[in-house]
Amino acid sequence: MNNVVFDSRKIEKNDVFVAQKGVTVDGHLYIEKAISLGAIAVICEDFPTDKKVGVTYIQVADANIALAIMASNFYDNPSKKMPLIGVTGTNGKTTIASLLYQLFKKAGYKVGLLSTVKILVDETEFKATHTTPDSVSINSYLDKMIDAGIDYCFMEVSSHGIHQKRTEGLTFAGGIFTNLSHDHLDYHETFAEYRNVKKSFFDSLSKTAFALTNIDDKNGNFMLQNTKAKKKTYALKTVADYKAKILEKQFSGTLLKINDTEVWTKLIGQFNASNLLAIFATAELLGLEKLETLTIISQLENVSGRFEYVVSEEGVTAIVDYAHTPDALKNVLETINDIRTGNEKLITVVGCGGDRDKTKRPKMAHIASQLSNQAIFTSDNPRTENAQSILDEMEVGVASENYKKTLSILDRRQAIKTACKFSESGDIILIAGKGHENYQEINGVRSHFDDLEEVRNCFNQLKK
Repeated sequence: MNNVVFDSRKIEKNDVFVAQKGVTVDGHLYIEKAISLGAIAVICEDFPTDKKVGVTYIQVADANIALAIMASNFYDNPSKKMPLIGVTGTNGKTTIASLLYQLFKKAGYKVGLLSTVKILVDETEFKATHTTPDSVSINSYLDKMIDAGIDYCFMEVSSHGIHQKRTEGLTFAGGIFTNLSHDHLDYHETFAEYRNVKKSFFDSLSKTAFALTNIDDKNGNFMLQNTKAKKKTYALKTVADYKAKILEKQFSGTLLKINDTEVWTKLIGQFNASNLLAIFATAELLGLEKLETLTIISQLENVSGRFEYVVSEEGVTAIVDYAHTPDALKNVLETINDIRTGNEKLITVVGCGGDRDKTKRPKMAHIASQLSNQAIFTSDNPRTENAQSILDEMEVGVASENYKKTLSILDRRQAIKTACKFSESGDIILIAGKGHENYQEINGVRSHFDDLEEVRNCFNQLKK
């Protein structure tokens, strides 16, 4: 056997082809093509009517599970050879996984990262295309990590990844639950299904692993109900194993009390205080010394596109954040409003992605217009949808008393420019939804677009 492959276009001689029933494409339709390209075996849920001589056919109940277990075995189960920590939840996955990578690197370890933003094998970077890659790619990256002598790997685990069985066959040393709010209901259909998919990740953890959960979230304890793992909790507002309290907050950072020790961090907001607490708890559960962990926490830098900000020469602060769910947008806006000191205006530029959950569109528009002095609705990644239709669906959520505070500008570049022109010294601009992304997808075509780059250009043009 040469390789395990699920994309018939990538088949080479002596490969095994796994025919998956995907969301939009059924791999069973490509069995014949895979064989013509050199596949010597086919793993499938339904046997084809015409079986080729010399080809081995194996029928399985679930090809997704079969692929994941085969991929793990093909690479000699790399997840069993180092501690692999999975981070799941609606918001905070990227921040927690990326900051854990930073923390353990600064502590002197070789570290791996599988995240939405990037994939890192120690300091070698690979481009990320999904929050949770396919199971063959996951095991391939983990295998590279074993070869590189990686000590710990931190991985984002999405609900799509769990539901599509991409994490089957992996051995996790620990799981972290951040929170659960409105997202991906275009895929999961109901919130209960979305929640139960997340829970299944914790159900699958072994008794040697740990399950760390945020019990400020009402779903936190639910995640622990059936897990065999060692149960640990963290919270800002509730009695928990790991506690934190915000003592001071500024745009330059936050003073926290974690358990009984104060620490200054460059990260801002209650949501980041919760993220840092999860990071502290994970470091302790993995054996790092408390004082060293807190010292490194004070040195951690913001993750790309997560509350990343730039200040113009005129004193306007522009914040770029990935907030693309109602809860995330609310958290960021409340954080900004909490730190504001005087009569500064808060101008929010926000859109909603096409071909995704439509029910969150009016909610996000309502939150943006309610918590901002001015809300500018614009395109995010329309993908194959009509961008104007997305804006129309957002506008439905605006309360009548907030109409005068809203404006719709289809072109995202023009929307950012308008926000800059509206701003005066001391004002704050939030550009939400795309964060680290450096592209905009319209009618299936991706063009270069970077929110931080755009706002910097606007600031430079205004000072001329």
